[in-house]
Amino acid sequence: MLFLFHRMRASAWLLLFSLLLLSARARAQSRYLTREGVVTFFSSSPVEDIEARSQQTAAVLDLQTQQLAFSIPVKSFQFKRTLMQEHFNENYLESDRYPKATFTGKLTAVDAAALRNGGPQKVTAEGDLTIHGVTRHVQVPGTLELQNSRLLVHATFPVAPADYKIEIPALVRDHIAKVVSVRVAMSCEAAGLPAATRP
Repeated sequence: MLFLFHRMRASAWLLLFSLLLLSARARAQSRYLTREGVVTFFSSSPVEDIEARSQQTAAVLDLQTQQLAFSIPVKSFQFKRTLMQEHFNENYLESDRYPKATFTGKLTAVDAAALRNGGPQKVTAEGDLTIHGVTRHVQVPGTLELQNSRLLVHATFPVAPADYKIEIPALVRDHIAKVVSVRVAMSCEAAGLPAATRP
């Protein structure tokens, strides 16, 4: 009888462990991450268009909790002209002092069932965007799409340098747009066990 009790107890522990493992696996499959997300920004002016691109955006999205976070090394932005890149890092973004731009927030109106059925789904990310040491609460429209077990993320939104205390020298102030268009394109893979950490 004692042997049977111990055997039943062992079976119960095994069942509990299996359920916990399945739960952890399901949670891991709800998380998607990348360290190679692409972020570009573009501004147009009568004198010269300014465009830069980074392919080093680290991001984590959790479809279960609908939370997301991303981080971009400011110095990873590449410009066509070296002098423009130097001014961007040294004079405007002060990237030695403020090395990263970050966003932390939550997705709203995510329909998980529709997402699994395929096709892009419109979503909004709401949270805190930090650039140049200044944090502002923003709402960013975008799309999510599950494709071949990867989560595709796209968004386009405006950023005004003045909102983040980015000072533009008077000499070139009229040559730079007051608002910059930022585009995000990420292909995120499902996180394995153990759960991924935030960037």
